[in-house]
Amino acid sequence: MTNVQDITSPMSASEKRATWSLASIYALRMLGLFLIMPVLSLFAEQLEGSTPFLMGLSISIYGLTQVVLQIPFGILSDRYGRKQIIIIGLILFFIGSVVAALSTTIYGVLIGRAIQGSGAIAATIMALVADLTQEVHRTKAMALIGASIGVSFGVAITAGPVIAGLIGVHGLFWMVAVLTLLAILVVIYIVPNPANYKSHSDTQLIPSKFSSIIKDAELLRLNYGIFVLHLMLTASFVVIPLAMRDAHLLPDKHWLVYLPVFVTSMAAIIPFVILAEKKRKMKPVFIGAIAALVLADLGLAMTSGSLVGIIIFLWLFFCGFNLLEATLPSLISKTVPGDLKGTAMGVYSSCQFLGAGLGGAAGGWCYGQYGMWAVFILCAVAAFSWLLLSLSMKQPRYWANLMLYLNEMSAQEIDTFVTEVLKIVGVEEVTLRTDEAVAYLKVDNQCLQKDQLQALINQYINQ
Repeated sequence: MTNVQDITSPMSASEKRATWSLASIYALRMLGLFLIMPVLSLFAEQLEGSTPFLMGLSISIYGLTQVVLQIPFGILSDRYGRKQIIIIGLILFFIGSVVAALSTTIYGVLIGRAIQGSGAIAATIMALVADLTQEVHRTKAMALIGASIGVSFGVAITAGPVIAGLIGVHGLFWMVAVLTLLAILVVIYIVPNPANYKSHSDTQLIPSKFSSIIKDAELLRLNYGIFVLHLMLTASFVVIPLAMRDAHLLPDKHWLVYLPVFVTSMAAIIPFVILAEKKRKMKPVFIGAIAALVLADLGLAMTSGSLVGIIIFLWLFFCGFNLLEATLPSLISKTVPGDLKGTAMGVYSSCQFLGAGLGGAAGGWCYGQYGMWAVFILCAVAAFSWLLLSLSMKQPRYWANLMLYLNEMSAQEIDTFVTEVLKIVGVEEVTLRTDEAVAYLKVDNQCLQKDQLQALINQYINQ
């Protein structure tokens, strides 16, 4: 990989290979976790020892083991190598899938799902992407991986009921196990080997910076949001498959609801994403999406016995969910300084998995104690609390991140470079990390003078 940096250049063949292969591994792991979500509550009802609470916990327990182990896995990858830790994580995912596939009791499925989540390699994959891409292409690589997660979720909730109808839920777990073995082969034979492992503040959690993130009120608001969003998701899927079954739609036909609802909701949010990002109306779009979640869950609570009502309000739920899932990482990136992005995203991911882990358990408990409607009321109350908290959020700064490697520049050259770069229209902020020999820039892409910035890079960096 060359150190010559061109902010307008495309990715190299090696970078594309690394990004696509790692995105496929990330997506496959999320696919394995999500495929079971739309069918597990129906399956778990038939298992020995099943209760509503354990049924809900079996859906979401992966989030609890994920949140506990993702930081230790990241630390171990710094010491023992990214690919080795990713392979270990995938082996754990394989073992968990096999345990669940062989289980005839709810406790066996719980153990299998917990082991699946213990292969917490998300942060390690991001760090390896950083090792294998140039600084100027890092954002594009991360965006591709982020998109792969959304695709895997859409495929999972649509395909899960179909595959389970053909080969059963046990067969679904076996299929995930086989796909995991293929992912291990991709890591070994297709993912490039990095020349060296480095610390990347834009992708890795730096423990010494943790307190800075926790004290930031705007980031806390966003972290609470992703916690609520994934709590609602796993809680809802405890009862949505049961509600559709009770509305006389056979489980193997549930995809006839999920597919059009998910696809049309994705299409419906495109104008709002454009409005938020291009027209810079992020706050009203964001608040509107949360309000849609409140209305959706209130609607589901009132119409859970009607298939038409379920379809309408499930569509509204996915409109809000997909829009927020897309905008929350963008808001994190806009809010946090460039050198704290990795730490901020680490805390954000922990809140996401904690919400997922608690959501299924809370949804199962509510369902067992009070019935289906109570689960949707729980979700509506959680979304309403988020809505109230978001009303006071600040208008986001519409700045993008750009990272430049400073090569072997002297301290005087770096000072001169920073002074000159801040004079360029569109460069709003520069943060130096001398320990990484990196400059993190916040830029406004709508007015950034890219030619001037590239000329300065050529003068000082690409010598």
